[in-house]
Parts: sequence; structure tokens; C-alpha cells
Amino acid sequence: MGFECIGDKLAIRFIWAVNMIEAFSISRLPRIEFGHGCFAKTAGICAAYGSRLLLVTGARSFQSSGAFEQLKADFSAHKIDWQHCTIDGEPSPQMVDDIVKQYADADIEIVLGVGGGSALDAAKAIAGLLKVQRSVMDYLEGVGPELEYSGPAVPFIAAPTTAGTGSEATKNAVLSVQGKDGFKKSFRHDQLVAQVAIVDPALLGSCPPEVIAANGMDALTQLLESYVSTRANPMTDTLALKGLRAVAECLLPLYWREGDIAEAQSNMAFASMLSGICLAQTGLGSVHGLAAPLGAYFPIPHGVACGTLVAEATRLNIDAMLSREPNNPALDKYVKLDQVLLDTDYHNKHESWERLVNLLSRWTEALKLPRLSSYGVSEGDLDHIVANARGSSMKTNPLELTDEELKGLLLSRL
Repeated sequence: MGFECIGDKLAIRFIWAVNMIEAFSISRLPRIEFGHGCFAKTAGICAAYGSRLLLVTGARSFQSSGAFEQLKADFSAHKIDWQHCTIDGEPSPQMVDDIVKQYADADIEIVLGVGGGSALDAAKAIAGLLKVQRSVMDYLEGVGPELEYSGPAVPFIAAPTTAGTGSEATKNAVLSVQGKDGFKKSFRHDQLVAQVAIVDPALLGSCPPEVIAANGMDALTQLLESYVSTRANPMTDTLALKGLRAVAECLLPLYWREGDIAEAQSNMAFASMLSGICLAQTGLGSVHGLAAPLGAYFPIPHGVACGTLVAEATRLNIDAMLSREPNNPALDKYVKLDQVLLDTDYHNKHESWERLVNLLSRWTEALKLPRLSSYGVSEGDLDHIVANARGSSMKTNPLELTDEELKGLLLSRL
């Protein structure tokens, strides 16, 4: 604040140390219901959209929970006529097409997905196709004719039971075919965004430690890559940093089941949801670029692929920028990540970068995330993986990485 004389009056000038906010846009998001116990609202929320419902869940854990029994009772109370299908493993295009055919004449008015990312992605695709009656292969990015999707989609409601993918907040349904000639691609459109995301941290109670570890590192990677993405904006930066702080404070306690478990569940569910919001706006980076072919060619869970690569991918990005793009703004963002994740003050950029990479490496080890060779990946496979890693995620990495750099990254985690 400064002072100046204007005539015989003293004027006060306020000098704010801020910059103009750069222009940005935010695509469609769901209405969000968040909090312990909010899953009890599900049947009532669904009833506002219709009375004929298709429930899509995973194959086992939710169905053995008390929440499922209560949901069935609530459906009856709201006079909802419901049918049920399950998703065992990662959904394939054939699986989605078969379910759409099965319920094509059921006049489904709403699709409710309850489960992890696989169940939610499948439910999202099914909701998008029930009224369209075309194969999902017609719309998958990078395969088939890539027709423009015009809908209409059946209203979709998402209730995640894991904290990792953030699928409840995104517009893309990830489908895969596994094998040597497999793929992992997205059916993506604004009409696929959930009408309502019901995020109840209590539903994480059934997650075993290895699922908490893999999903937690997926959420962390999505937040980190969104923050340094070439399409990041002031709003997503704010959300990503908030989510990353939550991960830093609560992922390991939840994995070890130490301290206030309800608090840890709440923070990780919140972080996961924020990661979905951010990635939907910004895209991701090299970790997710590589995770797609890894998950297509080998039986490696997506979160494991992300968690095992994120530390070395961060090191690679920093080293490559120092070598080729020393003025890249993402370098300062990596310094900020060190401050947020470690709650440290800034002293030296190189120290910050090294601390950040070391922290991510320690988390990878503490969470017992296996190396790629545990899933059958060998050095002879790396060229094939790299050749198929140039999807949409790689396009928003802070800088373009060479094939040799990506191969070296994979080699470091064999």
C-alpha cells in the first residue's frame, strides 16, 4: 500500500502483488455429493431421473457389503425397477457391446455405476450406447472409424468405491483389449459425464492394502501430471495442489491403517475426485502415455503402472527440460510440488527437484509397487511399448520426450 498527495487530499493507493489471471475454460462437470454416509442418498437421487435402472458394479466386493443390501431396500422404497450387471476386470469393447445388446429393449432410464474405475468406465460407456445402438468400437479414439458421437446418452450416476481413477468426474470411458495386438483407448464425450457423482469415503472400507496403494498412486500421478501439463490453468493448479497435499498426508496412513481411518478415507476420496476433475480439463503426461500400452499388452493394473513409473518419469522430465528447455515453466512447478508434498520451504531448485524425486521413490517402495518385470515385461518388449505410447496423454507432457528417453524410463523400472 502506498500514499500520494492529490491537491490538499491524501489518497491511498493499493498496490497488489498479483498478476492478471490468464484465460481458461472448464468443461462440464457432474453435480457432486461428497461425504461419509452420502451413499444413502443414491436411490433418491436416481428416482429423480426415472424408475427403470441398470446397476453396473464390479464382480464381488460391493455385492458382499452392507451398502448393497441397503441400496436394494432403498430401490424398493423408491419403487425403482432395477436390473444388475457386473464387470469382472477391465472392461473390453466386446463386454460393453454385449451388455448394451442385452438391455437394449429394457427401456432403461438411468444407469448407476458403483465400483472402481473399471465398473464406472463400463457404466459410462453403456449409458452412452443404450439409446444409440452402435458398437462402442465406432467411437473409440485411435481405433475403428472414430465416428462423431451425437448421443443421446442415458443419464449416468457414478458412485466410486475406490480412490484412484477419478472416473466419476471425467467424460471418458477407458476400454481395453489385452494381448500382443491389444489396445487401451477412450470413448470420450461431454454427454458421458455423470449427472451426479456420489463420493462416499466410507465405501473405501472394503479396499485391501494393495488396491489402496495402486489407486492412491494413480490419483497422485493424475494430480501431478495435471499440474505440470501444458494445458494446466489457474483453477486446475489450485485443485491439483489441494489434492496432492491430501495424498501426502493420508495415503500411507490409509495403506498402513494408522491414525484416523475415516479422515484418511475422506482425504483420499477427495484427492481422487480432484484428480478426475483436473485430468478432464488438462490431460496428463508421459506416465499415462506409457501406462496405456503397458496395460494393453500385459496384465499390469493401471495404478501399479503409474506408481512404478512416476518417480523416474519425474526425474526424466526435469533432466530433459534442464538439457533442452531450461526456461520451461514446469521446472518451477516441480519446485512447488516439492514444497507442497514435503511441506518444505524453498532454498535451492536442484535440491527441491532431488527431494521430490526421492520422495516419490520412497513412496513407491513403501507401497510395495512391483517392477514391470513382475508382469512379464522384458527388455525386448520396450520398443513395441514405446511405439504405441504416443496417445493423447503424451501430447500434454511438459516437453516432448524421445523414444530413447522413454525406453530408458521403462528400462529403469524393469
